[in-house]
Amino acid sequence: MTSLDTVVSAPVIDPNTPVINDFTLVVATENGSGSQTANNTLIRAIFKMGVPVSGKNLFPSNISGLPTWYTIRVSHKGYAARREYSEILVAYNPRTSDEDLANLPAGGVCIHPADMKFTTPRSDVVYYPVPVKDFIKEIAPPQHLRDYITNMSYVGVVTQLFGISRVEIENALMHHFNGKRKAVDLNLRMVDMAIAHTVAHLPKQDPFRVEPLNKTAGKILIDGNTAAGIGALVGGVGVVAWYPITPSTSLVDAITEYAPKLRPAVDDRVNYAIIQAEDELAAAGIIVGAGWAGTRAMTATSGPGISLMNEFGGLAHFAEVPIVIWDIMRMGPSTGLPTRVSQGDILSAYYLGHGDSQHICLIPGDMTECFAYAGTAFDLAERFQTPVLVLSDLDLGMNNWMTEPFEYPEQPLDRGKVLDTGSFAQFLADHDNKWGRYRDVDNDGIGYRTIPGNQNPRAAWLARGTGHNEQGVYSERNDDWQRNMDRLTRKLDTARRHVPAPVIDARPGATVGIIGYGSTADAITEARDRLRAQGIETSSMRLRSLPLNDDVRTFMASYDQIYVVELNQDSQMLQLLCAHAPKDAAKLAPVNLCDGLPLTATFITQRINAHRTSVKQ
Repeated sequence: MTSLDTVVSAPVIDPNTPVINDFTLVVATENGSGSQTANNTLIRAIFKMGVPVSGKNLFPSNISGLPTWYTIRVSHKGYAARREYSEILVAYNPRTSDEDLANLPAGGVCIHPADMKFTTPRSDVVYYPVPVKDFIKEIAPPQHLRDYITNMSYVGVVTQLFGISRVEIENALMHHFNGKRKAVDLNLRMVDMAIAHTVAHLPKQDPFRVEPLNKTAGKILIDGNTAAGIGALVGGVGVVAWYPITPSTSLVDAITEYAPKLRPAVDDRVNYAIIQAEDELAAAGIIVGAGWAGTRAMTATSGPGISLMNEFGGLAHFAEVPIVIWDIMRMGPSTGLPTRVSQGDILSAYYLGHGDSQHICLIPGDMTECFAYAGTAFDLAERFQTPVLVLSDLDLGMNNWMTEPFEYPEQPLDRGKVLDTGSFAQFLADHDNKWGRYRDVDNDGIGYRTIPGNQNPRAAWLARGTGHNEQGVYSERNDDWQRNMDRLTRKLDTARRHVPAPVIDARPGATVGIIGYGSTADAITEARDRLRAQGIETSSMRLRSLPLNDDVRTFMASYDQIYVVELNQDSQMLQLLCAHAPKDAAKLAPVNLCDGLPLTATFITQRINAHRTSVKQ
């Protein structure tokens, strides 16, 4: 494992030019050392000062001992994408300290334990040594809390050096420990000791400072998996079946945590089930059965789990059973990099299963959509009687993002074409006493279904993955098969008009278009601002769903050059765009990052500028 990316073009920092609310701090520690509490304390305190802030955790795929980095970006403009460099380093991991120090820009800040020795010290950075061992000796915390309390020393130094509110630090600790005063006071003692030491012995020599703003009022900090878990509960989930896998586990953890609050038991009976299956295959089988039985059923997984769910995904598609699969994408192929981000499952999710099968996919790009799409996925799954996959990723799912509070949906749940006993009888009366599970009476590709409990003796049907006719009866007739496949294609075409439309920002005079999706949105927004400053106006389209619709063709036809930004090697979305609008395929150019790190605005602007230069030559 290597440290954070090396600095290519970081500016030299002038210590005499104040830098207010516009810098990045990276904390380098060891995984499992308890730094999460310290980092969350800092980010929440800054957020409560009214300053836009975001956090990204780069951690290894082990329980403890390997290096981890947590970056906190403070941005008065509200930028939340990763940056290539950090101006401030908290070097609390001796195993990576030399490389971390080398990556600091000239004029940067290094906060480190006083006894840490650098192999290659630099004269062009500001050092703030912290006597951590002396603090620990004086406080003498319980042995099992020693690492946790140690990390609070850098919280105190950062608080004092950069003007973070001591009151908000305490409030953040109160929030983290649920008001448990004993735990709060133990951590605060280290914070206050470090603050006092900084005042007495560490005169400020850098230009960085946090000053209160009023840009976070009414907003919340949350990660995408928690937002999705809450959204699933609000959206009516009845059965969750899953097998633990990074980075999706915390989504089901959130459902487990919030279910008692949002779905309280009635007469000591709960109306949901959360099942940890023996593997991903079993989890997929459970939700197919639950979806057939009429409940809203979902699983959460990542790339390897998607591979294992192929067969059940195909069964649900062909038997037309509504299920929802959350894919929190990580770096593949194979085991890959379990704790690194990727958008590498676009094609495998869209074409999940063998044979001709395409699926509705939702692609959230922020916390509001992570919450909302949890319910939307169930509505679409039931309306179209089909699997719906929600394609999030590790960056969205596991990192802290600032967002508006979620709004409880006002519209009722969309159960689609479900016939109960009464409506089944009416259906027969309206359709010459004929019913077939797979008959397309509305010419939209969607049949009418019944669920167990319907008392009409004709309401039963057999859900099968083999060939069948409109009544659901086994058939190998070629005309039955072709009729069924044509209807499924018609259903997908109907879905194009109902899935979330792309978000388009069309700028007057722009000849360049940028297409992105998912967690690339923030980096694209920042990159467009930089390109505009260079005199290059762009329009953008953020895709939010598959299948693609006519808005996509219109956008592609409107610009001379279009860049498709993705976190994968093979330009997977670009391939789908070419198939969707082949007349404009030649306009598309890939902007791909596949190194496991979140996208940056610098990467996008450099790639676009390099391509434009090469085209002119």
